[in-house]
Amino acid sequence: MKRCKWCNLENPLYVEYHDREWGVPNFDDKYLFEMLILESFQAGLSWECVLNKREDFRIAYDNFDIDKVINYDEDKINELLSNEKIIRNKLKINISVGNAKIFKNIQKEYGSFYNYLITFTKDKLLCEVDKVTNDLSDAISKDLIKRGMKFVGSTIIYSYLQATGFIYSHEKDCFMYKEKL
Repeated sequence: MKRCKWCNLENPLYVEYHDREWGVPNFDDKYLFEMLILESFQAGLSWECVLNKREDFRIAYDNFDIDKVINYDEDKINELLSNEKIIRNKLKINISVGNAKIFKNIQKEYGSFYNYLITFTKDKLLCEVDKVTNDLSDAISKDLIKRGMKFVGSTIIYSYLQATGFIYSHEKDCFMYKEKL
């Protein structure tokens, strides 16, 4: 069975992620928060690196409970920095807490983060391949940056939209390829 060329067939976690999660619409705010945090940790690294540490991130980040993450203090940040099972980048860890607070504010403003995102997507899903940004990711990135989020450039947001199912991007020779949803 052919898969997207980025999928490392030697890594069962990656194959599972490709086959069952990537590009599958999941608009639950808890999932949207988890993926935004993980995508921000990907900056400068491979998604496979982050994915391999995902379960450890879940444990370290209190199962991505936003109400806990927004209250992380210096002690918790130091605990994260000493956790060898996750990516221990001080800037990214600090930013993840700040981004969580902004995510929470967006939830309050729109009722959910999903409701915020659909103001950009107009409740439509895209099918496109061989891109790393588009007008949609540009607009969302620009707005999130204006709100104070960091590590949410257009490329990261495009990847986030692919991962969460707003953009369906399986390659043409992948068994999961579709032209339309």
